Amino acid sequence: MSDITLSAGVRQNLLSLQNTADLMAQTQNRLATGKKVNNALDNPISYFTSQSLGNRASDLNSLLDSISNATQTLQAANNGLTSLTKLVQSAQAIGQQALQSGSTTAKVTGSVAGLTAATVHGYTATKTLTVTDGTTLATYTAVAGDTVDDVLTAINGAGGNYQAYLDSTGHFVIQSTNGSSITIAGDGSAADQLTLGLVAGATTGSLNATRTSLATQFDDIRTQISQLASDAGYNGVNLLNGDSLTVVFNETGTSTQSITGVKFDAAGLSVAAATHTFQTDTDVNAALTDLTAALGTLRSQAVAFGSSLSVVQTRQDFTKSMVNTLQTGADNLVLADTNLEGANMLALQTRQSLSTTALSLAAQASQSVLRLFQ
Repeated sequence: MSDITLSAGVRQNLLSLQNTADLMAQTQNRLATGKKVNNALDNPISYFTSQSLGNRASDLNSLLDSISNATQTLQAANNGLTSLTKLVQSAQAIGQQALQSGSTTAKVTGSVAGLTAATVHGYTATKTLTVTDGTTLATYTAVAGDTVDDVLTAINGAGGNYQAYLDSTGHFVIQSTNGSSITIAGDGSAADQLTLGLVAGATTGSLNATRTSLATQFDDIRTQISQLASDAGYNGVNLLNGDSLTVVFNETGTSTQSITGVKFDAAGLSVAAATHTFQTDTDVNAALTDLTAALGTLRSQAVAFGSSLSVVQTRQDFTKSMVNTLQTGADNLVLADTNLEGANMLALQTRQSLSTTALSLAAQASQSVLRLFQ
């Protein structure tokens, strides 16, 4: 408590001047920080609510990096699928080219059309049919009730360099797989062999160099399929090499997207190496069937990854918007209106000037007393 006695007028004007100075200090602080609520003492409700909103915005913002990585991982996988599709289509073109080039000349086609797996068409029981490539002998001994499948099994099961099958027209075909000669014989009569449309005798063959070259090209592409699939990763995650990915969308981890990876190397796509250097149409057609299935698999997976990518991108956009909304809400609670605070400062400066003038006037009475002693 001061020992100096002030008049009521002076004290009142002094108090007003002090209040104005406090308000100016507060306004200057708001202009300097840009905030009207700088701590919990200014406004506890607004302060802590803003803190909560800002913290959630920060948590969601940190998730955007992982969501962005997931987007790029899916994009890398999609790029891989596109390139794998082109490689498979190139392999298909090689297979089609192989079919246009003649197969090995050691090929015997039966003259009887319309054979089915259900009948041998009366091949005499106990009679024997033999097929040899000069090294390996296949023997089929007829049994009553046998079917064409039994004949095919007996010939193909011998492990020789030949292949027996029914073509699309039902003709019985025996074909060399390495260009060696094929000899057909047996202890049955010509009529027995003719039930399959075959004629006893030797067929000289040779390898088709074009098909051998195309088979090598096919295997090279197959190798590239496996290598490309292993290179389609991003940030250590490869969805085409068996890795999986889980994307977290909210700060509590209760909203996620699980993306299951696939193994899309040559084995995973069931693309086998060229068999018998593509010397037989059967082997080429089998490869083309595998490639057609692989294309379907690739396209189906592209749709699946595309759907996942759409979800991740949508959630990424949503999270960005949510962060902006939360941050705006947090700022609205604590940020100062600089235009308003600037106007307040001008008003307070005017008030301060007026208060100083009023204080001076209030002190004139005391100055009048002082003059009595002069």
